[in-house]
Order: sequence, then structure tokens, then C-alpha cells
Amino acid sequence: MTVKLISLTKPYRTGSGLHNSMTAEDIITYCARVSNPKNQMNMSTGPKLIKFLIKHKHWSPFELANMCVEIKTSRAIATQILRHRSFSFQEFSQRYSKATELEPLQLRSPAEKNRQSSSSPISDGVLNKLAVGVMHKSKEIYDELIEAGVAKECARAVLPLGTQTTMYMNGTVRSWIHYINLRTEENTQKEHRDVANAVKNIFIKQFPNISKALEWKHYQWTVKELEEMGWKDFQSFHRKPDESAHE
Repeated sequence: MTVKLISLTKPYRTGSGLHNSMTAEDIITYCARVSNPKNQMNMSTGPKLIKFLIKHKHWSPFELANMCVEIKTSRAIATQILRHRSFSFQEFSQRYSKATELEPLQLRSPAEKNRQSSSSPISDGVLNKLAVGVMHKSKEIYDELIEAGVAKECARAVLPLGTQTTMYMNGTVRSWIHYINLRTEENTQKEHRDVANAVKNIFIKQFPNISKALEWKHYQWTVKELEEMGWKDFQSFHRKPDESAHE
């Protein structure tokens, strides 16, 4: 799993006083003051305004700046992400291109109270080997079908839901706030929660005043969690946790 920033809203109309050094967060402040044009360029009080807007649930200004990220995850998690209909998506096509990777698999026991959720990892080596083996066997059969001349749109039917996909997810700041709040909760599937926390870390960096008003903190994975997710691929886009994160 990896998540990385692709694009952010930037100002264009320099004639209105906007300039290229302004951030997407500044755009929200500028647009929120549409009824107070003499004060639109006063960015020094922007953090205070943002805090006020969030406190009183004035969400419309947060729909005027966008962020787009690239997500690499499994098809199983991509299906959950695609349910957030306020976003726009572009996803890797298994009809057009050959699937090449599988996401790491972690088996967990069922949650006691939530029938659709899971809890602690299952350490049974036999079960883990069996599950991973089935995934790789399915991928081998898929490769054989492609090699034999079967169309990709047909061969993909044998691929497991753990097959990796790449998608671009674009949405307004308001949509991202809702998504992050919802999908970082404990009842979200862990693999999806990892995606949401990675998005959250990017959001905090790009929208520090909004994040502060929301009282969001940078998420840090434990070393064990990173190993389970595949730290080798993950490290290119996310900060390694400090020692306090895994005491």
C-alpha cells in the first residue's frame, strides 16, 4: 500500500491580487470572504477564520479547493474507496493492462461485536501459507491464461481480491475531511484505515491550519505494522516512525 500527493488547487487570477505563493488553504480563506472583499487578502487571520468556519459548520468554503492523491491498494479496498461518491476516480484497468502485483495478506480473527470487522492477527503459519499460496496460484493461472492468448478482460476473473490496483482519487477539502474522519475509525477495515491515515498525513502537511482546527495528529505506524504492509515499498512516500511509536 502506498499513497502519494498528485495535485492541489493553486491560484490563477493574479489580477485579483492572488499570487502563486498562496496555498490551497489560502484559497479557502480568500473565497470564504467573498462578502468582505476589502479583507480577502488578509491571510494573517486565515487560521482564525478557518477555525471559526469549522466550529460553526460552515462547510461550503471547503468545497472550493481540491486535492488529488494516488493510491496503490488491493481491489478489495479499492471497492470500499469507490463508494465515496463525492470524489472523482480513475483506476487501473485490468481489461487494458496486465495485473502484476499482489498486496500483502494479513489474516485476522473476527471481531467480537462487529460482524463485518476483524481483530487480532492470526499467527497460524499453516493457515497463512495456505491463503497466500492460493493467491499466488490464482496469479499463476492468470499469467498462464494471458500467455495462452486469453483476453485480459476474461483472464482477470480468476484473480483474487488481493490483487494490487492503482487509482487516482480527487475531491474537495470538505470531502477529504469527511473521508478521513470516517475511514480512520477503528471499525474500518485495517487495510483501508492504513490508506486513510496515509491520506491524513498528507492532508495535515498541506492543510496545517485546517488540521489544527480539527485537532488532527500525524499518524505514525509501528515498525511491525510497516513490516506487515511491506515497508520496502511504503518508505518512499511516508515518514518512518520514531522510537516512541513502537515502545
